[in-house]
Amino acid sequence: MISVAILLLVFSLIAVRQVGRIKLEIWQVMGFGALACLITQQISPTDALKSINLDVILFLFGMFVIGVGLEESGYLSHLSYKIFKRAKSPDELLILILFVMGITSAFLMNDTLAIIGTPVVLHLSRKHQTSPKLLLMTLAFAVTIGSVMSPIGNPQNLLIALEGKIENPFILFFKFLLVPTLVNLAIAFYVLRFFYKDNFHNNSLNHSQEPIKNKRLAKLSKISLFLIVTMVILKISIVTAGINFDFRLTYISLVASLPILILAKHRYDILKKVDWKTLVFFVSMFILMQSVWNSGFIQEIIGNMNINITNLLMIFIVSIVLSQFISNVPLVALYLPMLLEAGASSKEMVALAAGSTIAGNLFILGAASTIIIIQNAEKKSNETITFVEFAKVGMPLTILNTLVYYAYLSLV
Repeated sequence: MISVAILLLVFSLIAVRQVGRIKLEIWQVMGFGALACLITQQISPTDALKSINLDVILFLFGMFVIGVGLEESGYLSHLSYKIFKRAKSPDELLILILFVMGITSAFLMNDTLAIIGTPVVLHLSRKHQTSPKLLLMTLAFAVTIGSVMSPIGNPQNLLIALEGKIENPFILFFKFLLVPTLVNLAIAFYVLRFFYKDNFHNNSLNHSQEPIKNKRLAKLSKISLFLIVTMVILKISIVTAGINFDFRLTYISLVASLPILILAKHRYDILKKVDWKTLVFFVSMFILMQSVWNSGFIQEIIGNMNINITNLLMIFIVSIVLSQFISNVPLVALYLPMLLEAGASSKEMVALAAGSTIAGNLFILGAASTIIIIQNAEKKSNETITFVEFAKVGMPLTILNTLVYYAYLSLV
């Protein structure tokens, strides 16, 4: 139970983010939690090392390298101009961010869009004198909601697609989740507009094309983007064809980062600018969550609830609530075998995907992509979103999102 107490303390510190005059960063708080579990022997050093998911760490590292290359070369600002120049008002800008980032996250994974998208929305905020908090929240909700509808939109969906005995996962996910996901992206726009109504105006947005700062690095970054898209298409083909080949997202990230790592002249400067703090956060999170898992606390709660685990509403409630405590991927790893043993249908499998993913809109710690966005924003511009600010918008949005997914899945 000590590990559960440590987790609750970590939650509290992340919510407050300040002790006396000391301001705390999220990665520092999570690092403290992991260290406390090790000191109190809630997890052994060996088990702590085993708990670290190297695939996730290496995937993020590769994408951070590409993100730095895109940003430092000026190509990311150049690309964002081409995409968002169509927006003539704050309303249109918000809608474009939601749908462009959201739909793209379904195919390039939400963490990828979180890494690439954060400097984009910060640039748009400066350019158009729009609230950075509003655009950061828009990005966070976009990549979380958008990733729901695809088996490769996020790690938990991929786990369900691969281990859930699902035939034609892309067809199945699109059948059950495409329409409600698009509806939920639209709902996110109206919820954000309601809470940030003072940030909207009728003035026309003036766009100007950003110059490429480093042509060589921009070319290498374009090659990296091409490699990502090509390998994602290859992965989609492999998953759709049902070929039993372990083509991990990590491979996509690392291979795509090689042109920058090998051929960029200032590769060491690029490595220095990689978001190492976020990588420390995830290493620490894996250790803390494994400690909580080892305590048996979560398993005991589920066992004592005496519920019908295949009931659609229960799947949403359990996955959304428990994802806040042990993160969505471990939650799916726990829940999925239980659903398989109970003979759950494919609809119930995608309900688990929707519930565990949309849980990321409730609180800051619910989605890895949100942590990436907040820490990137703090590093690049000292802008941040507090626990309360996120929850104020995230709680009603999560309720509405859940109702849409539940209603749609109940009807089809």
